[in-house]
Amino acid sequence: MKKKIGLLYGGKSAEHEVSLSTALAVTKAIDFNAYEVYPIYITQDGEWRKGQSLEEPATTIEQLQLTEGTGKPNDISSFLPTQTSEALDVIVPLLHGPNGEDGTVQGLLEVLNIPYVGNGVLASSAGMDKVVMKQLFKQAGLEQTPYVYFIRRDWDNNQGFWLDKIEAELVWPVFVKPANLGSSVGISKADNREELIVAVKEALKFDRKIVIEQGVVAREIEVGVLGNDEPACSVAGEIKPLKAFYDYQAKYKDGNTAMIIPAELDEAVYAKLVVDAKKAFKILDCSGLVRADFFVTANNEILINEVNTLPGFTPFSMFPLLWEHTGVPYPELIERLITLAIERHEEKQLLQVKID
Repeated sequence: MKKKIGLLYGGKSAEHEVSLSTALAVTKAIDFNAYEVYPIYITQDGEWRKGQSLEEPATTIEQLQLTEGTGKPNDISSFLPTQTSEALDVIVPLLHGPNGEDGTVQGLLEVLNIPYVGNGVLASSAGMDKVVMKQLFKQAGLEQTPYVYFIRRDWDNNQGFWLDKIEAELVWPVFVKPANLGSSVGISKADNREELIVAVKEALKFDRKIVIEQGVVAREIEVGVLGNDEPACSVAGEIKPLKAFYDYQAKYKDGNTAMIIPAELDEAVYAKLVVDAKKAFKILDCSGLVRADFFVTANNEILINEVNTLPGFTPFSMFPLLWEHTGVPYPELIERLITLAIERHEEKQLLQVKID
């Protein structure tokens, strides 16, 4: 009997368009002989729409922007049935950014007791908030670049203090980032105080918490992590932006970047990347998948940049390409993630919830 899979995509975040591209790619790769695939689309206004089972892969993004469907934002259970013959066996969240990969949807699916692909509530929320993530990395003993963070009110009330603090503790250039956003949205590079002020203003459009990171002259190396309690790592890949840094435009619009897989690394450096990637995976209590991003300096110093708990997932994104070069093609990667989701859910059902 075919398993019933719900693809959950779209969403209200700035990464709505990225999510649609990911959903389109997954429908083209998933095995329709093994699964019934149900599209569940969240519009940018927050309306949930569930479509009929797809008979074949979607061919356009427009096809996935369902114009008809059932369900309202306050009646989600009506189209995520859990006790009928229409029950979905597993949800595949393909939502990037806030209200998608930050633990909110994961919490909903936990309450509904539906298996879902990827990281749980804690890992998703901690991985989305760059400040919390960095603090956990420090606790785990992972080396990282210096940083400063503040919230909007702090900046508005005492901008001069924060400018002085940044100049005292960091070295130009710096990178300014919204703390709770992915896909390089809202990120700017600043080489001086004037550019920093502009960059903070841009980042505050997307989040109330801002992280300022010191720039570093280094290679950008990424490793894919796959698994639950015993994660495995892919080969390493290198990002070589052809512009100042690997921003949203370079990732998704103009292709102005190069991905080198596998990256040319000393065996000892790769071995340390694997150790650190697994350490980051475990300190955040991750499950399913993670892309761990590092800086490697000319003297082979390894600095962790971040982990992405829902990395780009089109066939041309780094995470699937890393696994393809490791011997796990895109369709098999999807299959493994679904299997990991069901295994994790079954393990949770063994927990005692009542005290005799």
